Amino acid sequence: MRVIDGDTIDVRINGSTERVRYIGINTPERDQPGYSEATQANRRLVESGPLWLARDVSERDRFGRLLRYVIAGEQFANLALVEQGMAQAATFPPDVRCADTYLAAQQRARENGAGLWANRAAPAAQPTIMPATGQQCHPAYPDICIPPPPPDLDCRDIPHRRFRVDWTYGDPHNFDGNRDGIGCERQGDDEGEASLLLPQRAL
Repeated sequence: MRVIDGDTIDVRINGSTERVRYIGINTPERDQPGYSEATQANRRLVESGPLWLARDVSERDRFGRLLRYVIAGEQFANLALVEQGMAQAATFPPDVRCADTYLAAQQRARENGAGLWANRAAPAAQPTIMPATGQQCHPAYPDICIPPPPPDLDCRDIPHRRFRVDWTYGDPHNFDGNRDGIGCERQGDDEGEASLLLPQRAL
């Protein structure tokens, strides 16, 4: 395992080296204040125990990096960095399962002057939202942003419920099983499902 910066690491998976970008957070870049502090905070976390990686919806970003939630020992590294004030919440649809948790942690960090928020005012926290481009949002779901397949998504894979399905464009993910124009409307659509896909061990 090698730490690249505050939100990126290189790991070995099945004998191959993969670059992993943490889902839902941003830390300072190399030429920005706080870069060294965030990188060191990340290093302390990922060296604290065995690494496990969990996916949200997307497999990789546009740079080919794996998009993952990182669990180090008993710590959720993505969230811990936000709690320590070393990272900001950054929402990139459709990978938004932990967005509200990140935002709440960010607000607490700002109020407490933690990490990079030291000596800064603490207005109401707002996440950095990066809406998907038109090419990433399928027109069958006009009120939300759902990417076209592949991969095929189920209701348990997305945070949205009771959204409009425009059958002019079909329903490529089969969210609207009864074809009434409302997707993922049944109460049991995601009951009993794990909140994240099965974590994978990384070295």
